[in-house]
Amino acid sequence: MLASFAGGLAMLFLVLEQRPGGGWRVLDVTVGAAASITLLLRRRAPVGVGLALAVVAGFAATAGVANYVALFAVARTRRIELAFLVAFADLAGALGFWLLYPANSVLSLTIVVNAAIALAVVGWGALQQKQQDLVAVYRDRAARIERERALRAEQIQQAERARIARDMHDSVAHYMSLIALYAGGLEVAGASAKDVGPAATTIRTTAIKALDELRSVIGMLRDGTLVVPQETDQERTVQSLVDEARQAGQLVVAHLDQDTGQESGPAAEEVYRIVQEGLTNARKHAPGALVTVGVRRDGRDILVTVTNPVDEGAPALPGSGAGLRGLAERATAIGGTVQHEIIEHGDGSGEFRMRGRVPHR
Repeated sequence: MLASFAGGLAMLFLVLEQRPGGGWRVLDVTVGAAASITLLLRRRAPVGVGLALAVVAGFAATAGVANYVALFAVARTRRIELAFLVAFADLAGALGFWLLYPANSVLSLTIVVNAAIALAVVGWGALQQKQQDLVAVYRDRAARIERERALRAEQIQQAERARIARDMHDSVAHYMSLIALYAGGLEVAGASAKDVGPAATTIRTTAIKALDELRSVIGMLRDGTLVVPQETDQERTVQSLVDEARQAGQLVVAHLDQDTGQESGPAAEEVYRIVQEGLTNARKHAPGALVTVGVRRDGRDILVTVTNPVDEGAPALPGSGAGLRGLAERATAIGGTVQHEIIEHGDGSGEFRMRGRVPHR
């Protein structure tokens, strides 16, 4: 505002050869000051302010800079058509001022100079508007990328939480089925007092493991906090699973390749989970049945089979099938497969068979 008023005063006293005098000069300065103050409204109504100042600049020399400042505001914030409309009004105002004071310059020079100034201001304002739009687009894109990155990180975190919770679920089911097997053995055998102590100790130890795993699941599902269970002195291998099941009284026949016991990483973890789920399912749905576990190398893959007879009349523990679905998802993630089926025999008996193929590299 101050710069436009100072420019108008400079035009009045330093540039113009023919200028208003006397009371007209005072009026010109007063109108120019009001025109410069009007620039404060150029952001709210740029087109209206631009047209009004174009009219004022037609008779007030000190408004000859304020009208082009208003034109710049129109070019920067409105469509290019509106900017050219205001520019045409400024050119008409310049012609009106020439009619009042023709001695300042020839008509052609007045038209050329004011047209050049108007075009330069419109071009500058339009360029500023494009740059502003480009910056806004870049900011929106950056914000969108940041939101997508945060969403992707949250999805990865949620997937990892679900995976850990699923693994903990399998472990809890494994330990609970062992507890049920230990308790069932005591009930069936009618153990003496001296035999109850070791069995109760084993049940207590297994229950503590199950509670540790359960606490981990609850913490993971509640707030994402992973509570690491206390380390056990037993190695997480297929052989340890078989030994643990046999110790609890489960009938297990295992055919394990020695080479597969040396595997590590996702393949070994998946093989461990398949055997664990197979033994757990047998304890839950076919208690007392003979379970056959096979783990062998087949080229670049490891083949895992767990089979057990199916007896519809035998008591079974409840299950939701979530463990089998989780196994299939994990195996698919590393390029393997897990399938299960019930094979009916001709004599009315059946057999549950779970087969997994896990790439070891």
